Amino acid sequence: MRRFVILISVLTSPLALTTPAHAAGPGDEFAGQLVERVTGAAAEKHLRALQEIATANGGNRAAGTPGYVASRDYVAGILREAGYEVTLEPIQFVRSWSETTPPVLNVTGPAAKSYAANQDFRTFRPSPAGDVTAQVQAVDLTLPPSARTSSTSGCEESDFNGFVAGRIALVQRGTCPFVEKVVNADAAGAAGVIVFNEGQEGRTESEPLDIGEWRAGIPMVYADFAVGQELAATPGTTVRLKVDAALALATDHNVLAESPSGDPGNVVMVGAHLDSVPEGPGINDNGSGSAAILAVAEELAKVQVTNKVRFAFWAAEELGLLGSDQYVGSLPPAERDRIRLYLNFDMVASPNYAYKLYDGDDSDRAGAPAGPPGSDLIEAQLAAFYRARGLTSVGTDFDGRSDYGPFIAAGIPAGGIFTGGEGLKTTQEATLFGGTAGAAYDACYHRACDTIVNYAATALDVNADAIADSTARFAFDLSAIPTRTPAG
Repeated sequence: MRRFVILISVLTSPLALTTPAHAAGPGDEFAGQLVERVTGAAAEKHLRALQEIATANGGNRAAGTPGYVASRDYVAGILREAGYEVTLEPIQFVRSWSETTPPVLNVTGPAAKSYAANQDFRTFRPSPAGDVTAQVQAVDLTLPPSARTSSTSGCEESDFNGFVAGRIALVQRGTCPFVEKVVNADAAGAAGVIVFNEGQEGRTESEPLDIGEWRAGIPMVYADFAVGQELAATPGTTVRLKVDAALALATDHNVLAESPSGDPGNVVMVGAHLDSVPEGPGINDNGSGSAAILAVAEELAKVQVTNKVRFAFWAAEELGLLGSDQYVGSLPPAERDRIRLYLNFDMVASPNYAYKLYDGDDSDRAGAPAGPPGSDLIEAQLAAFYRARGLTSVGTDFDGRSDYGPFIAAGIPAGGIFTGGEGLKTTQEATLFGGTAGAAYDACYHRACDTIVNYAATALDVNADAIADSTARFAFDLSAIPTRTPAG
């Protein structure tokens, strides 16, 4: 491993594009210098390398494939050459899952009744096998359902206050991911989980779903609204819940890189997922984010920073945020407290792009609430960069679909950039950013056509600079970010 420190010379180009209104400090000066040195061409070089890897390995870079291993090794090699201490952190994911026999959900008391497998209810993939007979206990249900999606059943650990360990949790679909409900039920000691649909029009029937989660180790099924309503109507109902399934696990690796310098007690994390979907090479999703932060990492390594910077290239994001979730879950409380913030970059060069910043302060009043304290300041710092460039940005919700999710759940402030996926660009966004209103931001999202021709070079160049700017500023100065309470 090679470590080195090179002081960047003062550039002749003006720094006004990235310097804020307050008196300039070391972080401001370095931000301007780093932005100059991080180029779209450098990120494009890495994008082309990822395309070559996919082409040589069956057309994709998905978790569990040679294409992912080659992507991992490419990124790790670039980082080691730049002088980083690189760790390949093993993470698990489901290699295969199959049901041996149909699931069972039978009421055993007070009045016996059997529900029809794959009609009234279905097994959540990839549920572990299990056979339990126990009393059902309802968890914070909204019955009758409201006119709009609103149920928070099982979304918070506190929903399970008073839950009796060993019972089967009866949980309603609603405003948070199924995984959160299952994880919270497991933490409360549930022997199994029945999630039923919420009850509004279009949300009454169960359907086959893969939630990518198996670690609770308990059987879990998804039921029609009518089933859940019926089970909830008779407190004390006892059921038999059985899942007969075969589950095989495999291992991939996150790539983690620590800056040679910086205070290890104050860590700035910068992350992007490295895996693609099996359907294609994943050049925009998320070769773009990975390539951009890799270009930033190469230049950042040349400077002695105040705070430790940790770059993360996540494995198995497309299988359910598994790389970031297992990473955060494995950290002792004291180690979590050293992470002052997390910057996430997932799809930063969509062909029909918009410059979207995660809504850390919930000023858009849409979807998820504000992020942990400090998330608002991350959003503001990124927004200031675009304004200084004469550009604009809009908010995007913390909808739980990318690797910031586990960090937010752990109370770590987060933020980042997203240029859009399968959603449709609005007329207002087309006015602000150009492109085509009513068309997808990325028409090749999760498809084979997400290749080296499926990215906007302008967006990649601008966003690589934005990533460089925010990373540099926080690498030198975290005074605006609230100090996390040390774990005791």
